[in-house]
Amino acid sequence: MKFSDGYWLLRPGVEAAHPAEVRDVAAGHGEVVVHASTQPIRHRGDTLKGPVVTLGLTSPMADVIGVKITHFSGGTPAEPVFALASDGAHEAKVVEDDAGVVMTAGALSVRVNRGEGWRVDFTADGRPLTSSGTKGMGFMTVHGTHHVREQLTLGVGDTVYGLGERFGPLVKNGQTVDIWNADGGTSSEQAYKNVPFYLTNAGYGIFVNHPGHVSFEVGSEAVSKVQFSVEGQSLEYFVIHGPTPREILRKYTALTGRPALPPAWSFGLWLSTSFTTSYDEETVSGFIDGMLARDLPLSVFHFDCFWMREFHWCDFEWDPSTFPDPVGMLDRLRARGLRICVWINPYIAQRSPLFAEGKANGYLLRRPNGDVWQWDLWQPGMALVDFTNPAARAWYSAKLDALLAQGVDCFKTDFGERVPTDVVYHDGSDPERMHNHYTHLYNQTVFDVLRRRRGDGDAVVFARSATAGSQQFPVHWGGDCEATYESMAESLRGGLSLGMSGFGFWSHDIGGFEGTPSAALFKRWIAFGLLSSHSRLHGSSSYRVPWLFDEESVDVLRRFVKLKLRLMPYLHGAARQATAEGVPVMRAMVVEFPDDPGCAHLERQYMLGDDLLVAPVFSDSGDVSYYVPEGTWTHLLTGETVQGPRWVRDRCDFLTVPVLVRPDTVLPVGAVDDRPEYDYAEGVTLQAYQLTDGEHVTVVGDTTFRTHRGGDEIRVEVEGAPSSWRLLLVGARAVDDVAGGSVGAHPDGVLVSAGGATLTLRGVR
Repeated sequence: MKFSDGYWLLRPGVEAAHPAEVRDVAAGHGEVVVHASTQPIRHRGDTLKGPVVTLGLTSPMADVIGVKITHFSGGTPAEPVFALASDGAHEAKVVEDDAGVVMTAGALSVRVNRGEGWRVDFTADGRPLTSSGTKGMGFMTVHGTHHVREQLTLGVGDTVYGLGERFGPLVKNGQTVDIWNADGGTSSEQAYKNVPFYLTNAGYGIFVNHPGHVSFEVGSEAVSKVQFSVEGQSLEYFVIHGPTPREILRKYTALTGRPALPPAWSFGLWLSTSFTTSYDEETVSGFIDGMLARDLPLSVFHFDCFWMREFHWCDFEWDPSTFPDPVGMLDRLRARGLRICVWINPYIAQRSPLFAEGKANGYLLRRPNGDVWQWDLWQPGMALVDFTNPAARAWYSAKLDALLAQGVDCFKTDFGERVPTDVVYHDGSDPERMHNHYTHLYNQTVFDVLRRRRGDGDAVVFARSATAGSQQFPVHWGGDCEATYESMAESLRGGLSLGMSGFGFWSHDIGGFEGTPSAALFKRWIAFGLLSSHSRLHGSSSYRVPWLFDEESVDVLRRFVKLKLRLMPYLHGAARQATAEGVPVMRAMVVEFPDDPGCAHLERQYMLGDDLLVAPVFSDSGDVSYYVPEGTWTHLLTGETVQGPRWVRDRCDFLTVPVLVRPDTVLPVGAVDDRPEYDYAEGVTLQAYQLTDGEHVTVVGDTTFRTHRGGDEIRVEVEGAPSSWRLLLVGARAVDDVAGGSVGAHPDGVLVSAGGATLTLRGVR
């Protein structure tokens, strides 16, 4: 919310009170409480009126400091709250002197200054990060409504990222962002996945610990500050020190939760019936037969909304007129090696038999007068499941469990954004705070069903809405985009922004959801889609099987789906990294190259894992421009090299997209290209690019390859050796001597086949 009228004035109806001077400090046991008057105290009479600011400082773990600003503290604690982790062994150090009080947690410190002029400074190892200065922190009353505000400084050149899956510019400077989930598509300022967390290129991130509406003005109302505010009597935020974006994400996800590891099969190609298209088992079988006949590996088949009867969403019953034998059909599909996904949402239409059942048992959200909350948008007379009611969660879970027993493998958890605030929750939760958090309970309920039935490591959803902490329940997709290049680009911006908000896995509708893409757009989007963490062909009113576009679309899909399957040893490693460290599989260039100013604003390219740079093509012509950081990079698909740092202009046919391998990389490439699940280490080829002296560790499944280079000698030591593997020295011309393997010809370099645990090459040139 904007409170000011330019630099000097407040907007009409706004009153402000800001901390002016420290009156007392209570410090001990890793906590600090500061009381500050909102006016200079000249005599005792000035103490008779307020307000007084209560500032609390805590630290849940090293390099993280919490700041809580409170006016009135007598209110009842509000629900829901984010579930945050803490390090029980950690205790921040507190030092108090005449100049002020300092709390230090790891490398991060905060100082509250005494004396004239209110100031709170955050530093890391003595280096300034950000500050809250005079008239930054405060209580703002707007036409009688109370808000708490904070403003933190931005330095020259500081850039801000994150705040959820946002489809506008990747750098948030100059934007106003409301953290409020909405079903607004990918072409508006609204977002399905709002996260009150941002990170900067200045060594820190900020997480606002409020599950409801948070307003951010990022260098907009005050152009050298990030402002954030909430309605109510208190505001808590955490400062998270990196110093790098990767480290900030690691610590933020340690605080709010890291994603589960999706099953390997989920990384393969998903094919959908699409939304309003006509389909039955014959249609589905025809699609699958067509894919098989054209050598297009398929991993998951998805049934969208109309697997259920019209007006019955959700009753979790197959439409008997279209699918008279669902169990038999699922058995037949699974016998072909496919996994099955079905669409669900948290809404119960009045026509569904579950409506009366849910109403009678108190499982549906109610208005304050006791009526079930209903409207006609999306489904006539629909209501919402009250996931704060344990019995309602068990009831909903039982319906899903019955589908899993039939042979369904996972669920597309659609919707969850349009959640009303004129309702009463079973557990008394504040409806404003529950609006964004509802999707967390919804997806957690579904994910828990899958985890109980299938076990850890085999649970996955395809979710649209989310908030802070929802990254624990992957995968998320980008929502309703249009079949245009502009929408393809905005989808990528959304995915990169979500990755910088703590989410490890992300997907999108290949070809766009609304409308039918041209053949050229479809082919360009295929390459982008298969070089994403998860890949799905899905549309609204038209099918997405490639032969309906042109025969070249079949060739393009075959090329890129097989490329992804061969890259599974590498991608699975990136996935494990996401679950262990919180760094996303698809990441903005600035995450990987924070010290390169050329990467700060890049939003049409990304890193796929640590070592692959991907630059999707956004034109029929194939013209593409992208930035290459320092070093000698190698085109994965052509073998050509490019020296960075520089901008590159290129023209690609439909079978090519810029995928560049980072220098000093050992890229594991699998021996299988028809499925995503296989022994990644067996028969793997380690493709070595521009190796420098030193050790490079490559983990493939349960096997670890340690590649040592010193001068013209390369040695590979394997822990948990497969029976066969290969080393390809990309760009090398010759090897004089080999121990533990044999040299063979290869157009891209020198290929060495090895079968043991140690391989040594001498005279590499």
